[in-house]
Amino acid sequence: MEQYQQLAETIIRHVGGKDNVKSVFHCATRLRFKLKDEKKANASTLKQQDGIITVVQSGGQFQVVIGNNVPYVYKEVVELGGFQAAATDDDEKTGVFNRLIDVIAGIFTPILGPMAGSGLLKGLLAILVALGLLTPEMGTYVVLNAAADALFYFLPVILGHSAAKKFGGNPYIGMIIGGALVYPSIVAIQGAGESLTFLHIPVVLMSYASSVIPIILAAYVSSKIETFFNRHTHESVRNFTTPMMALLLVVPLTFLAIGPVATYASQGLANGYSFLYDLSPTIAIAFIGAFWQVLVMFGLHWGLVPIIINNLTVAGVDTIVVGVLMATFGQVGAALAITWKTKNPKVKGLGTSSAIAGVFGITEPAMYGLTLPRKKPFVFGMIGGAAGGVIGGLFGTAAYAMGGLGVFSIPVMIAPTGIDVAFYGAFLGMAVATVVALVLTMMLHKEEATVESTEQEVAMSVSAQVGFPVTAPIKGEVVTLNHVRDEVFSSGAMGKGVAILPTEGVVYAPFDGEVVTLYPSKHAIGLRSDTGVEVLIHIGLDTVKLDGKYFEAFVRDGQKIKEGDVLVQFELDSLVQEGYDTITPIIVTNTEFFLDVLPTFTGSVDVNHDVLRVIV
Repeated sequence: MEQYQQLAETIIRHVGGKDNVKSVFHCATRLRFKLKDEKKANASTLKQQDGIITVVQSGGQFQVVIGNNVPYVYKEVVELGGFQAAATDDDEKTGVFNRLIDVIAGIFTPILGPMAGSGLLKGLLAILVALGLLTPEMGTYVVLNAAADALFYFLPVILGHSAAKKFGGNPYIGMIIGGALVYPSIVAIQGAGESLTFLHIPVVLMSYASSVIPIILAAYVSSKIETFFNRHTHESVRNFTTPMMALLLVVPLTFLAIGPVATYASQGLANGYSFLYDLSPTIAIAFIGAFWQVLVMFGLHWGLVPIIINNLTVAGVDTIVVGVLMATFGQVGAALAITWKTKNPKVKGLGTSSAIAGVFGITEPAMYGLTLPRKKPFVFGMIGGAAGGVIGGLFGTAAYAMGGLGVFSIPVMIAPTGIDVAFYGAFLGMAVATVVALVLTMMLHKEEATVESTEQEVAMSVSAQVGFPVTAPIKGEVVTLNHVRDEVFSSGAMGKGVAILPTEGVVYAPFDGEVVTLYPSKHAIGLRSDTGVEVLIHIGLDTVKLDGKYFEAFVRDGQKIKEGDVLVQFELDSLVQEGYDTITPIIVTNTEFFLDVLPTFTGSVDVNHDVLRVIV
């Protein structure tokens, strides 16, 4: 569709152009870019685009949060940029941890959707069996169970494809290696307890069905072997000699060494988590319920995805998913409270849609659009998630397959033996998480009336005849500070004020006074009025990086000024072309010395029109 195409064009332009993109894929809500140089990307400009919730830079990825429409935007991005999945760059100085997160995300993201669908089908079968509508002996059950269980049984084959693709190897070689691990004759020998040797070396036989780590390590080794032979083999025979050598070397090596070592590591990982869970189920799940959304913010939740899958494949049960469910409904409760408290129709609309999306497991709209900017509601959502986690731990609630998000994860919490008390813990935990976050937000959060206020509402908030006036230093559109995509300004940490979206590149004196500080980069200037009001005018965001380029100053430190004097000129079009966010905060930096600082106007404004009143 046209709007997705336009958004895709904007995204490609502001991530530094298609030549700056190494790879791109998407998850449930985000475009995840691996960029050659993140400094070329302009996150602040992207954050202001309609259709983009926010931008997160973490785990070696440049993540553009879109929401539910991310598949459509992704399709346009790939088509416009001509992108293909790229290998990870082992030489990149991003740190081992960041590279690990990036690898995990790249391997597991493509299969999470099908895995969730398979898990939901497993949950549906469990419900049908619990209701007595099907039995495991019935042909209908056998067929549907094959459909639901195939992905999990042949997980090495599927992961072989995505892992090889991520490591830069041939995806089909990865699939073949995975297929060898679950080859029927090998499985039969292992099942019968018989021995097997390779070149007189004993093979440690173990079940690789549903395994995770062995095939990932094998795919990594294979990618290195493929690279070696591609470089040292003539192109006339490379297409078949490289696959042959990769299979000849990697498959035996996997059975002899990689597989056993990785399997023992998998079992150790599962046993380690089980040990921690056994120490205190309530604390373990409550911790996940509290901090899962924080991990999501920084992309670190990917580090737990392999543990979840590993728990399911090794132990047949996982409890991390329960904490994730509670964390989700904690944010839903906080979003609902904001929706009910606000009088702003725009916030109400966002709150309603965000809460609905949260019920189905997509929390980014609620988190980035409502709770996180207001701070306290986000914390209350965390507390709600922890409270729900305590309930889940007390009831022993757990997942028995990989399911969907939100309410779609509930069916996989039915035990193989049928519905039990632990299953009901999921519903009670969800309710507790929602209610705790909702009540705390309703009681302790004060929804600011100035957030997203209309021009008339702002004008009514203060008499234009009261206090010391600060006039508009720039011609443009006056907006409230919450529009500034920099928390230092939008949070009021530096003081109260307004912001202007400039339509002209000239800064004028907003009152009579003096220049306190003209920054060397000329992108910001500090002023003091004759009455002692100190104002910071910050031209654009991150424009300090230009080191004075496109800026010209007409005053110096300590110089006396009169209202309307020209202070600075800047090339507005050049800033826009280079992708800089030109929104300009006008902040009263010594707000604490006055009774209040009140906006008096929003909307289109000319210079020297009152925009603030400082109440003495």
